[in-house]
Amino acid sequence: MAHWFGSAGGFALESHWLWRNLLHDDIRLWPWVLELGLLIGIFLPAGTLRQLPMARRAQLALTTLAALLAVSTIKLHSHTSCPWDLQEFGGAAIYVSHWAWGVRDGGTGGCFPAGHASAGFAFVGGFFAFRQALPKTARRWLAGAMVAGLVFGLAQQVRGAHYMSHTFWTAWLCWTVAAGIDAAVSRLMARSRTHATAPVSRLSALTPLTPAE
Repeated sequence: MAHWFGSAGGFALESHWLWRNLLHDDIRLWPWVLELGLLIGIFLPAGTLRQLPMARRAQLALTTLAALLAVSTIKLHSHTSCPWDLQEFGGAAIYVSHWAWGVRDGGTGGCFPAGHASAGFAFVGGFFAFRQALPKTARRWLAGAMVAGLVFGLAQQVRGAHYMSHTFWTAWLCWTVAAGIDAAVSRLMARSRTHATAPVSRLSALTPLTPAE
């Protein structure tokens, strides 16, 4: 797909107002603002967050943060360069698969997976947090996160900043992080309920039955 938008002279739409300004520069801060709102919502919930137990509100906020950090950490250690760095698009790097860990391509690296797309995909954790209490909200949250991530990923593909494969791997990473945290939280909540009911069960077993009059 990089060849659809790029040539030996580079990527003509790299600095286009839509792809660079509106869909990249202007929205970079908003995911962190939303994340701050979710963190505050753990203790001061508003709107639909009030219908979630505190454990699920914490899951939502921490899942989003964990997904963003996971993608950023992998990018930090990746030697994969962006499309605009490749020789065939006017750069200095040669193409090396992002699976070839430790192999440098002659470029700046740090381009796998897609960081900007994680601004949308990181919020897929809302699907897991809401799906039991508010299934419709969960589906809407999932749809919104997926659409946002794909749009942000496409914007970077058009500009030559990422491959769409980087975007899809970011989606998978964010989903995996969310699913893993959901499994852990669900297990802890089930264990907490078991401990809460156990004393009542033991007390009932020790209480003598009163004969019927």
